Amino acid sequence: MEQTKFEYNTEASYDQTMNMGTTGCCDMGMSMPSQTTMCPPIQECPQERVCHRYMCYEVPHIMPCNTRIINHHIYRHTYTPCYTSCEENVVSNVYDRKCC
Repeated sequence: MEQTKFEYNTEASYDQTMNMGTTGCCDMGMSMPSQTTMCPPIQECPQERVCHRYMCYEVPHIMPCNTRIINHHIYRHTYTPCYTSCEENVVSNVYDRKCC
């Protein structure tokens, strides 16, 4: 930071030193001294301004959505009886002991 050398001007009038005419902002109808001494500027404490900025972003998301179809094949078994029959003949011969 470059330092500035301040010069004190004690010979100039207040209006000439401040570069103000008789209608300047400091001329409020009050009589000013004929001689003014310029002082170096006073270093004030720094002020902080806080500016909140909000940035909105649109973030696209790809969300896969799968449709799963499950086919259930249900076999219902029914039973119908089919009757059959079988027949057996048993022949028995009985001989008496007779004489002829």
